[in-house]
Amino acid sequence: MDVKIVVKDIKKGFTKGKQHLPVVGGVSLDVRDGEFIAIVGPSGCGKSTLMKIIAGFEAPDEGEVLVDGALRRGASPQGIAISQHGSVFPWLTVQQNLMFGLNGNGHGDKAALADHYAAMVGLKGFENSYPHELSGGMLKRVELARALVVKPEILYMDEPFSALDALMNLKMRTELLRILAEERHTVILITHDVEEALYMADRVLVLSPRPTRIQAAFAVPHPHPRKLSSPDLQAMKEEILRELGVVL
Repeated sequence: MDVKIVVKDIKKGFTKGKQHLPVVGGVSLDVRDGEFIAIVGPSGCGKSTLMKIIAGFEAPDEGEVLVDGALRRGASPQGIAISQHGSVFPWLTVQQNLMFGLNGNGHGDKAALADHYAAMVGLKGFENSYPHELSGGMLKRVELARALVVKPEILYMDEPFSALDALMNLKMRTELLRILAEERHTVILITHDVEEALYMADRVLVLSPRPTRIQAAFAVPHPHPRKLSSPDLQAMKEEILRELGVVL
């Protein structure tokens, strides 16, 4: 696979008053086209800051990010971010939310395209519903569909399902994997959940405490659907937890 994203020795810190807080301490990585990368690490280690830099929402103090060989200088329509906080417009219907990002005339029938992606995430019949009429899980499906409808090359996901209950969280993970099997995207996922990382990703990166670096990397060569109860994945989970300082 061709390399999609190259991160070269990224460093980032923040200054408050006279105090400088180093957050990202030198991170380098390559992400292949179509690869699903999960990033785990201790709370406050700089995971979200690293994601924002890769996505182009923040500039690094040192280092650089290249996407398709081009230097990243800011956010790009190539990638869409999905966060834990949600970004569905409450005054628009499901269909209108999905059509919101379809700018220009190159999308054909925008309403039909929006309805196609609503059906893809299991919202057929709810196209004319407003957000206040939907459950939390359905709102997350709207957000996922709104990201996918613009056909981004890269999905940046910062704990997108963390606010959902355990059962809905699992359903959304499975739903996303089903969609990714149909449509090719490069994915970077930030998560605190080691099992979520192992269930979904092709590779899991473990970050160190702040100022963060890549402490360890684990390839997950198992095909989907995966059984987290398998001995290989359980052993890998224990290794990752040890890297995170969790003694079993």
